[in-house]
Amino acid sequence: MSVRSASPAVVPVLSRGKHRSPRKGACFMEMAAYLAGERWSDHPTCTHPLLASLARQVNDLTSDTHRARLAPLIPSVIGLTSDDPRVDAVVALHVARTAVPVASAERQNALAVSILSAERLLAQLEDRPVGTLSDASRRALDQVPAARARATRLVQDLGISTRGYRKHAAPATVRCAVRGAAEACIPDSDALLHEMLAGAIASCSRLVRRPERALDAQQWESACALTLR
Repeated sequence: MSVRSASPAVVPVLSRGKHRSPRKGACFMEMAAYLAGERWSDHPTCTHPLLASLARQVNDLTSDTHRARLAPLIPSVIGLTSDDPRVDAVVALHVARTAVPVASAERQNALAVSILSAERLLAQLEDRPVGTLSDASRRALDQVPAARARATRLVQDLGISTRGYRKHAAPATVRCAVRGAAEACIPDSDALLHEMLAGAIASCSRLVRRPERALDAQQWESACALTLR
């Protein structure tokens, strides 16, 4: 079941890393675990593992000044989990497309491979012709023609297994994309990281259908109070 809420007037104080208890601080996924009624952990079962990993990395690489902007997204990851292998591919695809135009040249090459690999896997899973690209992927790759050419040569004969992709390629893509966005020479990397997480949540939500319920205001205030002592 998904959880939604209007932009809250009060948000929890988020900090980097994992914490033994709320008295030591809280990260994005620890607050999600609390709101979901799970034990205190930054690896709750209420969120897809790759999306949770993305949230932890975005939380840690967002500046202290802007991390509070992430807090309103917390309710939207609760219940957002599925065994559908397409979820891993759409998360990796979104973050790679977001980061590839601004990342360093070395990371652009890796992210271009990630885009083509994710598209190839999705084509296999959805019984579409291998090699077809979505408009969003085409637009992203058009911004990095050299990286696209290299990636095309590398991926053209590549076989992709769902198990290997979920275990290795997708997590590596998330790490590369988040670090690439955080270290990019752009005016506001925090905004890009926020968009990366928000967009990945939206992409997952299109695959994982479940009823919505409003977040209880008292529960949210209690969660915020944990970090405001």
